[in-house]
Amino acid sequence: MLVEMKAAVIQQTQSRCPLIGPGDPPPFEILNPNGKASVLFVCDHANRAFPRHMGHLGLDRSVLDQHVAWDIGSFDVTRYLSERFDAIAVCAGYSRLLVDCNRQLYDPSAFVRVSDGIAIPGNLNLSEDEKWLRVQSFYWPYHHAVSEQIHRLRARGITPAVVSIHSCTPVFDRVVRPWHVGVLWDQDPRIAEPLLRALDAADDVCVGDNEPYSGRHPHDFTVDFHAEPLGLPHVGIEVRQDLIGKSDGVRQWGALLGDALAGVFADPDLYSRWG
Repeated sequence: MLVEMKAAVIQQTQSRCPLIGPGDPPPFEILNPNGKASVLFVCDHANRAFPRHMGHLGLDRSVLDQHVAWDIGSFDVTRYLSERFDAIAVCAGYSRLLVDCNRQLYDPSAFVRVSDGIAIPGNLNLSEDEKWLRVQSFYWPYHHAVSEQIHRLRARGITPAVVSIHSCTPVFDRVVRPWHVGVLWDQDPRIAEPLLRALDAADDVCVGDNEPYSGRHPHDFTVDFHAEPLGLPHVGIEVRQDLIGKSDGVRQWGALLGDALAGVFADPDLYSRWG
């Protein structure tokens, strides 16, 4: 029965996602789908996969190990937190180089042509039809999965907290980033402010308040699209990639984030609409 169900899911994915072929991974992965927590974790840049027939967009395979292709360590931290809090998590299944799931589609960086000095050959002359096939195959399936999990939680009478997990490079554009963890937020302080206080209280942790990126950036998409319009409590978290590139680092920083988030999630007043 499980084999038949898996085959049906693969067939359905291929019919709806024209660029995903037999043997390719699905466009998203749901971790802990029966999680009981009133929290949803999302991970936009969790994976570096490409459909087999797209040939890594003409890039050398070594580029796929670099941050331009994915957020190194972000999937593992998301999985750690999902397990710790018994929470559902939705993770994007393909490389951000195909289409960036955390960008508005009108943003040129949604289909990036040059990333951190590396030209992306397969993105240099994309037609609108080619972009739309990627959107259909990788972008909207992931976002529909996020929407579906929020709907499921709300159907249980829960106003879920949405936490977006990312990772960032220790150096960018020749500027060294001192922050170990960044907390990204805009107008809703319900998670961000107590999380910042908890992380500030930890020993030897440099915390960025809307650093190295800002939650007020107008082109970020996931939290703005899924959480803000519904008044759901939300926050973005960036962890420096050199800290979580290996399993021991994932455990260390996952535990630190988990300890800081535990007090925030324990507040029953968190789970209500904002505004």
